Amino acid sequence: MKYVVLLCDGMADYQVPELGNLTPMQKAYKPNMDMLAKKSEVGLVKSVADGLKPGSDVANLSVLGYDPMVYYSGRSPLEAGSIGIDMKPTDVSFRCNLVTLSDEENYDDKTIIDYCAGDISTEEAAVLVKYLAENFDNDEFRLYAGVSYRHCLIWNNGTMDVGTLTPPHDITGKPIKEHLPTHPNVKKLYEMMKKSYDLLKDHPLNKEREARGERPANSMWFWGEGVKKPLASFKDKYGVNGSMISAVDLLKGIGKFSGMKVVNVPGATGYLDTNFEGKAQACIDELKSGQDFVYIHVEAPDECGHRYEIENKVKAIEIIDEKILGPVLAALEEYDDYKILIMPDHATPLCLKTHTNDPIPYLIYHKKGEVAGPDSFSEETAKQGGIFVEIGHTVMDKFIGRQEI
Repeated sequence: MKYVVLLCDGMADYQVPELGNLTPMQKAYKPNMDMLAKKSEVGLVKSVADGLKPGSDVANLSVLGYDPMVYYSGRSPLEAGSIGIDMKPTDVSFRCNLVTLSDEENYDDKTIIDYCAGDISTEEAAVLVKYLAENFDNDEFRLYAGVSYRHCLIWNNGTMDVGTLTPPHDITGKPIKEHLPTHPNVKKLYEMMKKSYDLLKDHPLNKEREARGERPANSMWFWGEGVKKPLASFKDKYGVNGSMISAVDLLKGIGKFSGMKVVNVPGATGYLDTNFEGKAQACIDELKSGQDFVYIHVEAPDECGHRYEIENKVKAIEIIDEKILGPVLAALEEYDDYKILIMPDHATPLCLKTHTNDPIPYLIYHKKGEVAGPDSFSEETAKQGGIFVEIGHTVMDKFIGRQEI
């Protein structure tokens, strides 16, 4: 028995006027998903409970069967684990985005132009993070480079009492004044962010980026605080050997902490230029090597949602269907039996450019257990099916069946 999860991050949406009042899922040409829908259980699942922030951290933990109320302690520790940081119990970690801010003279008057600094490359970002670390690292704080715009700050003997730290993708195009760290405990973080602008604005690498017409990575932005909290073994919970395929440190961290094999795919970026074919082949190879369960996480729809890229979000879904789902389905037919779960982790509506905790569509196909389903896979057909999984972290029980060993 083989199990594959195709997690299309942020794929769910609202009706978009520019798409004829269709959602991107409805608009996209996705023959493989729609073919499966006709023979699958299609319904809605509440992946993020009311009262929890609808981040990819909470949502993916939930999809994988981990109750966020038990296992979640913040996004950054999962990312820290992925890049090899051995956090102490007294450490607090923070996601550190490299962002593009506008050029007003006073830092507080600036606006977030781009939460990802024009998709800065991992190699360029490493240069800037190393430069920042030379200026900021001490016995209390230490910076670590991650992937693209996503990095990590460790606060030795820090505190979780930090007030509200806003994810930068929630305020793209908005003034930062109302979203800066203001709690007395994080005055040092604010000062670091402010100083980072002075250090980065004239850095030669940023000048080169601007000369090429690219956005400079001219400030740090801290959010996603958390402390280290272990996850129960996925194999112990479900009795299967699992592999995690993702471009982002968050999912790699979840995979690492849950005891999965973390697979690195060359050219995986988390956006439309990612190596879709490589992710499909990695899944096929993992199954052939004897793994029972593969979780393929694809970030592109979410990134398009944050950027209000309507056509690109549709395109992302179409590419996933063609270049990942198509080859994976063909390979799965070699096996006597298999199941595939397709779903987003949360919605990222284009009109909001951020996540919501709306119920999201899911599809479960079972080769030896086909059922009559709708003609297509979308938010609307999932709603019409009348199936609703109210507790998000039970969807994996439904998919695999809990087999604690």
